[in-house]
Amino acid sequence: MSSINERQWVSEAINALQREAERSADTHLLHMTFAGFPGIDFYLKDEAAHPTGSLKHRLARSLFLYALCNGRLRPGQPVVDASSGSTAISEAWFARLLGLQFTAVMPDNTAPGKIEAVRALGGHCDLIPVGRCTQERAREIAAAGGCFLDQFGLAERATDWRGNNNIAESIIGQMSREPHPHPAWVVCGVGTGGTSATIGRYLRYRGLPTQLCVAEPEGMVYAKAWPARDRSAHVGCFSLIEGIGRQNVEPSFQFGVVDEVIEVPDADSIAAMLLLEELLGFRYGGSSGTNLVACLRLATRMREAGRTGSIVTLLCDRGARYRETLYDPDWLASRGIDPTPRKQALQRQLQGG
Repeated sequence: MSSINERQWVSEAINALQREAERSADTHLLHMTFAGFPGIDFYLKDEAAHPTGSLKHRLARSLFLYALCNGRLRPGQPVVDASSGSTAISEAWFARLLGLQFTAVMPDNTAPGKIEAVRALGGHCDLIPVGRCTQERAREIAAAGGCFLDQFGLAERATDWRGNNNIAESIIGQMSREPHPHPAWVVCGVGTGGTSATIGRYLRYRGLPTQLCVAEPEGMVYAKAWPARDRSAHVGCFSLIEGIGRQNVEPSFQFGVVDEVIEVPDADSIAAMLLLEELLGFRYGGSSGTNLVACLRLATRMREAGRTGSIVTLLCDRGARYRETLYDPDWLASRGIDPTPRKQALQRQLQGG
């Protein structure tokens, strides 16, 4: 039985999270058109504008609320989760807000900028070899008395997909006065599966004709598993694009709400990431490039079919986190990647070439 003091702390913690949500303005929906795609409007939702610099800010808040409301998080209890970086940064931020110790279990090849960000927020990084299960390690740490937030297992249920200013409701609300208010497509990458589940469910809940496309690093598991809805699917390869693409299908991924999966080679994602910097004047991470490539493939189909309309995608996180990796020419060259030819091809595509 919980004590009166514990219930009071939980109530105060929930109020603190709700106050933070009220203080946080919604993220911008950037509008772009390109000569190569007449009649097609592109919208990029800048989730990097959140206080913790990524779309995972929404998820982290939801995971803490879910833990508090389900009696899983108690006063002074350490918090732990498995993350490749962006979720961990957001969770460290919220843990600091609530005065809780936070540990992120991360692969040891995680971008140094993300590790630095977690530590700067007072979090601890438990770095483990690539290939070892981060979730198993997080459960081991939590077994000593911590609260395992479990983003991969709980993302799709921790977020209120029917509304409550989730990312899907925000997108559709911001599109309401645009020339094509109901997008032909919404495009997002998948890590936990929580974002795609929220968007796909909301589109169906509202009865909208908008379709959902998952942008997937080439060779990763969701592209392999989706056609047959195979939860046992596994791949042995890795992607350079952090935050999306998994080796195993995560529990939160909902096959039935996804209308298409498009695979994108890492080199194309990086080229598109660099192109976004030229187009917008700001640096974003590799998954934003993956999303852009998928958008252009869908737009090409629409153009060839004589269709007009709108496509919405997400700018997922800040590029500063990848200065030692994806934005470092030497780092790319050591992995045999030269994004310049592909970036030039994308530029020609936007211009109508």
